[in-house]
Amino acid sequence: MLVVTPNTCIDVTTWLPVLVPGSVSRASRTEVTAGGKGVNVCRTLRALGVTPRLVGLAPVADPRLSELLAAEGCDFLPVPHTGEARLALILLEDSGRVTVVNGRGPEPHEWDHDTFLGTIVGELAATGPAAVLCSGSLPPDVPVDLYGEVVAAAHAAGIPAFVDAAPAVLGASLASGPDLVSPNVGEVESLLHGRTDEHVEEQGDDLPERCVAASRELHARGARRAVVTAGSHGAALTTAGGSWWVDAVHVEVANPIGAGDSFLAGTAHALTGGADDVTAVRHGMAVAAAAVQHERGGMLHASLVDGLLARLPQGVPA
Repeated sequence: MLVVTPNTCIDVTTWLPVLVPGSVSRASRTEVTAGGKGVNVCRTLRALGVTPRLVGLAPVADPRLSELLAAEGCDFLPVPHTGEARLALILLEDSGRVTVVNGRGPEPHEWDHDTFLGTIVGELAATGPAAVLCSGSLPPDVPVDLYGEVVAAAHAAGIPAFVDAAPAVLGASLASGPDLVSPNVGEVESLLHGRTDEHVEEQGDDLPERCVAASRELHARGARRAVVTAGSHGAALTTAGGSWWVDAVHVEVANPIGAGDSFLAGTAHALTGGADDVTAVRHGMAVAAAAVQHERGGMLHASLVDGLLARLPQGVPA
């Protein structure tokens, strides 16, 4: 598979007893890793036995991103930019609360759009991947239809394309008919209703209804399969064949960051393996449930997936 993530970054993850804004805090430990949603997608796919290739921007003057990716065995095809490395700060408190501060990313004059898109088109022609997975935000001031262009290029090559992106970027991709979209409920409600807040874990007794309604709207706007996830609560799916709700399975969470990325990878893995739509979504949910039990985003013990899948409820028509 080919994973497309322009806005790659370096994650600085810090564990601490409690975060008190405006104070000086002392960390229990800190870990520096490659980051970006597509990096987590690649980690999950590798754990599932797939060898994906990642296309993303990389700073020419700072080799850390490429070195970190190489160290963990990621097949990375960098597209150069002349700016500073993008950083993401992830703060994990002993209570389980998570705070994320995402860096801005390279400016438009620091990289070339046509070179980036041309790199992807070249990979499609050269390797014919089973699918293209567009994952994550775009750098500042980039036209929001970049992923729509990638979807169109993939379809021109006869290759399915999946999108998990920020609200405006996701919305701009729908006209190209992505084969799967998988936003969380906060993201999709921002797109559809102008919601301005986003939580790591959503709440509300009406979550299933909200997710089903949102998935139907995404499908109506062009997504061939529209999934809306609600973390530990479950996920809604809408296709031309109908709508379904799947309850999640309860697990002990070590790190919720990257759950949506693991869901995308697990669902794509099942779809490209020939699974039907509901089965593929359940597989993605089992993969995500395994991933959140690992302290590093996107990582998982694949041996957990079958047991979690057996515990997951069947999809219920909605």
